Amino acid sequence: MQGNFHHADASTFTATDKSQVYETAVSSAVALFESQRFWATNLANAASLMWHAFDALGMHVNWAGFYVVQPRVGKQTLMLGPFMGKVACQTINFGRGVCGTAAEAGTTVVVPDVEKFPGHIACDGSTKSEVVVPILDDAGVVRGVLDVDCLVVDGFDEADVQFLESLAGLIGRSCEWNL
Repeated sequence: MQGNFHHADASTFTATDKSQVYETAVSSAVALFESQRFWATNLANAASLMWHAFDALGMHVNWAGFYVVQPRVGKQTLMLGPFMGKVACQTINFGRGVCGTAAEAGTTVVVPDVEKFPGHIACDGSTKSEVVVPILDDAGVVRGVLDVDCLVVDGFDEADVQFLESLAGLIGRSCEWNL
């Protein structure tokens, strides 16, 4: 990101092909994270990248962001982190809802219809589908989750999940979680 590059340019997607938009988003994240290790800064930029990528593709995403593990709270708890969208739930215990389930299992959870997910936490009642990807550090410890909500049932396909897993992996490797 040299020369006349403006950081806001990272959120501008001119392509409409899904693979090109996602490739640009990940490349932008790599460049933005290159000299930045603070997790809050990187998550804020990643939330913006996701939001603008989905918007460029005309997807009906109504929330894109993060919950971060806060072990000081006592039991393993996810606390609301940087996001784009409406105001959201502030804390989620491991094992509760889609986010807590993904965090506890350490695996991606794709929910085509949130009405059919037992224990779904409805921060926004208009959400119809959701995908949550755990963020693992280099030691394999869950540090948080990447969460995206959509206004339509079956709102996410395999390409979306691969993009989000790639971004979560990059975040896990690029952040210092103890700052």
